[in-house]
Amino acid sequence: MTRATAGSEAVRVALPRGDLRTPLAERLDSVGFHVDGYGSGARTYQFDVDDRPGVRVRVFSDRDIPIQVALGQYDLGIASRAWVDELLVKYRLDSLVPLRPLDVGESRLVLAGTAGIDVRALARDSVLRVTTEYPNLAERLLNRLGVPDYRLYDVWGNAAAWLPEDADLALVPPSGAVADALEEVFEAHRGSAWLIGNRDALGSRDLAAALEPLLRLPPGAAGGGPAAPRPLGLAPGRRSMPSRDLEVLRLAVPDGHAQRHTVEALAAAGLVFAGYDARTATRRPTSSIPGLEVKVMRPQDMPRAVALGRFDLALTGRDWLAAHLATFPASPIAELGDLGRSRYDLGAVVPEELPAETIEEAVAYWRRDDPGRAIRVASEYVPLADRYARDRHLGRYRVIPISGASEGFVPDDADILIEGSETGTTLRANRLRMLDVIMVSTNCIIGAREEPSGPRGALRRDLVDRLVAAAPAGRSD
Repeated sequence: MTRATAGSEAVRVALPRGDLRTPLAERLDSVGFHVDGYGSGARTYQFDVDDRPGVRVRVFSDRDIPIQVALGQYDLGIASRAWVDELLVKYRLDSLVPLRPLDVGESRLVLAGTAGIDVRALARDSVLRVTTEYPNLAERLLNRLGVPDYRLYDVWGNAAAWLPEDADLALVPPSGAVADALEEVFEAHRGSAWLIGNRDALGSRDLAAALEPLLRLPPGAAGGGPAAPRPLGLAPGRRSMPSRDLEVLRLAVPDGHAQRHTVEALAAAGLVFAGYDARTATRRPTSSIPGLEVKVMRPQDMPRAVALGRFDLALTGRDWLAAHLATFPASPIAELGDLGRSRYDLGAVVPEELPAETIEEAVAYWRRDDPGRAIRVASEYVPLADRYARDRHLGRYRVIPISGASEGFVPDDADILIEGSETGTTLRANRLRMLDVIMVSTNCIIGAREEPSGPRGALRRDLVDRLVAAAPAGRSD
């Protein structure tokens, strides 16, 4: 791969936000690579480096850094080895060079299940269901174990929340296993943070202003990486998927930002679940309605879970339903009702100073000197970003998947950001504006297009009717 765009000759370094940020900032200071404000956790994404005028730092979500360096968007980066290997075990890129381990961010990933689980017996008799944010590392581990038949659920977060009803195992950090009272079964990965570089940049550019101090960072232990366990020794053959109780209606409700709005919608419909309110969300809230089971999940993962038949209803965002249907147009799920809350616009975000009032004018401006230039579109909503690029006839384009810190991507790392905005405050604070609205998103009820038969179907109908009737006036269509 080569650098996506020509531009400044500054040496560009990608650093992680999150838990790595504070200890890494201390080590950077110790080698004379002082990034003023980086260690404070401020919501700033771009920094200069003291006394190194030719060096620029950009802060990303840890998981995005290996991709950015591999694409040539950044010359150097520091990221957890787990995310480096998550990319490399599937894509053996010659553009990404792991340079050295660092003595910060030592971590493990483990395959975990409920206490007393017998993985060998489970894999022998049924399809093994595994949830994780690291699907490539999970697939490698399952293949090394020789699991004959498995199903991987690539989730946005809270992988352990799927157990035990909707998955058998989760590949998670040990802390995630402990939080959900899971038992470690196999180690999947071990490693610290790594200094990585782009091969083209290392071979063709003078990176000394950044590389010299970064190579003086305290080294971490050698070794680590993906585990190589002994195979289970199971014979191939036909295996069945675990079935669910079809007498029980299963409802998924969200955690995180959507939780408060969902609690309001439920309360307006006279529905209260013990353990699920504006401040708390136990994994399995208690319902007083006979035949109704409730579980808390990430809203991003709900469309797939409903499509797989694990849930009858879910309260998620229209944006995540749209992203799912853009990927799987024949999916058997649909919106059953609009809850009219958590409203925001999802659209194409560009720099405030861009001299364009339409996306057509923007594309013409970007290509004024290079008609064949690829338009870079960054988003967490990868399927919607891809569809937007096609629908707006952008011509040659590249979709860049991201997982956070999105406001800092344009204009340096992308031309367009497909992003949501409720009030526009965050966009204005980052000197951005929404040029083109793709959709208005609210929270909604989703379920299978075909209603279940019998009491389960009647209960589903009753819940949908109550929630829709309680939705505020003026909701989006």
